[in-house]
Amino acid sequence: MIKYFLLWFPMFFIAILNGTARDLGYKKYLSEIAARQLSTFTLLILIGMYIFFVIKKYPPASSTKALLLGLFWMLLTLDFEFGFGLYRGNTWIQLLDDYNMFRGHLWLLVPVWLTLAPYIFFKMGKRNRKTGAKCKIISVIR
Repeated sequence: MIKYFLLWFPMFFIAILNGTARDLGYKKYLSEIAARQLSTFTLLILIGMYIFFVIKKYPPASSTKALLLGLFWMLLTLDFEFGFGLYRGNTWIQLLDDYNMFRGHLWLLVPVWLTLAPYIFFKMGKRNRKTGAKCKIISVIR
């Protein structure tokens, strides 16, 4: 599990770079909520690509372990996000507002994706290993 713990850190840096791109790039052309929504979707794509390659290179031993890995990464992310947010002086209300989809905030999709992506990509890889087929995602990227 230490390997997967260490493999969580690049996602942290991907998220920071994604937020920096939002703040320094397109945020001035969009409303605050639209910029955050776009940033959430780009983060989902970037983290999805990263998780795809991690699972391909270091596949978990089983689908159960893949799901546990997703839960582990989700808990690390939430622990960091809420811990750092509280350290910066944010209230619980402020922190939880980012998860309020009724107000257009889509951040809830990130921990959900972190939880499910390892399992989804593991199952895709397992199916492809059985059939000998190449992954369709790679074909699309090429």
